[in-house]
Amino acid sequence: MAENTFPGWHGTTILGVKRGGKVVIAGDGQVSLGQTVIKGTARKVRRLSPGGFDIVAGFAGSTADAFTLLERLEAKLEATPGQLQRACVELAKDWRTDKYLQKLEAMLIVSDGDAIYVVTGAGDVLEPEHDVAAIGSGGNYALAAARGLMETDLDPEQIARKAMAIAADICVYTNGNLTVETISK
Repeated sequence: MAENTFPGWHGTTILGVKRGGKVVIAGDGQVSLGQTVIKGTARKVRRLSPGGFDIVAGFAGSTADAFTLLERLEAKLEATPGQLQRACVELAKDWRTDKYLQKLEAMLIVSDGDAIYVVTGAGDVLEPEHDVAAIGSGGNYALAAARGLMETDLDPEQIARKAMAIAADICVYTNGNLTVETISK
């Protein structure tokens, strides 16, 4: 379909918060097509255990594309067990240079409980400042809210839940049906 006739998929807010030796990744459940909510209970945050090492990943973008990237990340982690940063860099290099992968439209937030990384198709592997990362339609709202809440004594799950609630109140492509995963090193 021509891009100007297809309304496009929207929806997803994924937030990662690191504090006190824990990382929480939270994702909403909304998938929208144009002005219509197609699904409100999608699960966009997953726990993976490649090579026996737990990681948590959240994705924004095309579901099939994100699953392809998660499978590739798992393969990289099995080749380099326990080295999340190296696996993310290798995935980003492949994503940037492989003609098939270049067409994938998704972003990832991943954590091993020690660090948070945002991985993009532009070849970026970003470790966010202020121990907060967000992607997706409502990502900037959740990011701003979480950064403000980092000044409080709340634990990372409370910060993530409150920030996601704020994003859901502002962004029409974000809902309050959360999937929350916690991981610690």
